[in-house]
Amino acid sequence: MFWEGLTSMIRQKTCWTVIGVFLVFLSVLLAGCSAANWEEVAGRLAENTSVASEVEGDGQLRVIFLDVGQGASQLLISPSGHTMLIDAGNNDQEQAMLDYLRSYGVNHLDIVIGTHPDADHIGGLDRVIDRLDIGEIYMPRIQSNTKTYESLLNSIRNKGLKVKTAKAGLELAWDEQVKVSMIAPVTVTDDSNNMSAVVKVTYGRTSFLLTGDAESESERAMLESGVNLRADVMLVGHHGSKSSTTAKFLNAVKPKYAVIQVGENSYGHPTKTILDRLSKQQVEVYRTDLQGTVEIASDGEGYRITTER
Repeated sequence: MFWEGLTSMIRQKTCWTVIGVFLVFLSVLLAGCSAANWEEVAGRLAENTSVASEVEGDGQLRVIFLDVGQGASQLLISPSGHTMLIDAGNNDQEQAMLDYLRSYGVNHLDIVIGTHPDADHIGGLDRVIDRLDIGEIYMPRIQSNTKTYESLLNSIRNKGLKVKTAKAGLELAWDEQVKVSMIAPVTVTDDSNNMSAVVKVTYGRTSFLLTGDAESESERAMLESGVNLRADVMLVGHHGSKSSTTAKFLNAVKPKYAVIQVGENSYGHPTKTILDRLSKQQVEVYRTDLQGTVEIASDGEGYRITTER
């Protein structure tokens, strides 16, 4: 098996949260909230992020684009409190990732996805896996001869986890109210970015497309596969590089909102080409380098967007 072979190679080489939930729930009840002021309630929960991830049945899906500098990481919290982490920034973000997860009250991750082996996406995953209780982990079938990748495989092996292959056509069992579809990689390639796991998350009438570093080759394969790419919220591919977010792909997605996870860099990310393309399509853009962590919460009908700054 692919993953067993990899880990074998590496082996040879080397009750307070519940109380907090009750207090937040009680404060909401005492405030006399109703379905009509859902946005106000969501705002209060955002201010109490240390317990929000454990709230049961609050009716919102939270997709949190964490500010990890020039890298990417998304934390998802389902309407019934299930958790998913997609990527975890670069190696220098390990402690920041643990701090983020702690601040959201997360000590268990039902699903972890490493979109592809690049360090700015998987660099912090080893520490996350070491410190948290992990359910399932998905990664594409592509290797990397780096210490970062080796460290991640070591953490996976030491935890007794088995990697499931990330590929198009998978439906991930996460929350019965939320559909999680993996729509890429469609084909196998030697290019790391184009092997990125791409995930579409649908809750009620709302949808998110999380693209990793998928470039034009992968975007073309997704288009040719005939999968429904339409999504209201889109993570802009490859930090806003002009190698991603082709005009045809953007036209198929037709997002209302776009998030660019980017930090200080020498690559010119995000490029003017992509910013202009998004502007021409009248997409509302959020950037972690300018606004910090961006959270987009959905009640299945609409969105509430909050930013760190």
